[in-house]
Amino acid sequence: MDPATEPLEAAMPFARACGVRIERADPGEVIGRLTWSEERCTVGGVLHGGALMTLADSVGAVCAFLNVPAGATTSTLDSSTVFLRPVRGGTVTATGRPLRVGRTVVVVRTEVLDDDGRLAAHVVQTQAVHHMDRS
Repeated sequence: MDPATEPLEAAMPFARACGVRIERADPGEVIGRLTWSEERCTVGGVLHGGALMTLADSVGAVCAFLNVPAGATTSTLDSSTVFLRPVRGGTVTATGRPLRVGRTVVVVRTEVLDDDGRLAAHVVQTQAVHHMDRS
């Protein structure tokens, strides 16, 4: 893990508790990982969809945050996930990239790949930009 990502992880205690790790983060691309474990699974040893969504939402949130003006924050307005294949082991890697960076919203697309590089999930989220009061 890049020491520069530590503050980003620390700012997301739920994601950290779920096992999400941010590996690299810059405004054009954020990469995070989540390792398969039994406690993150549903029936049949499949990594739970909520775990995949937590990873993608966290990566997307960091990507959006890195694209707003200093002092601004973000929050998720909408998130759409398409699950494409089950994950039964290994580590999933999520890569988030901004599709649109505007004054009021940031749209991020995140792809979640399994260890074989196969697309396990595709997520598009819209993040609201909250500007600090300038008074």
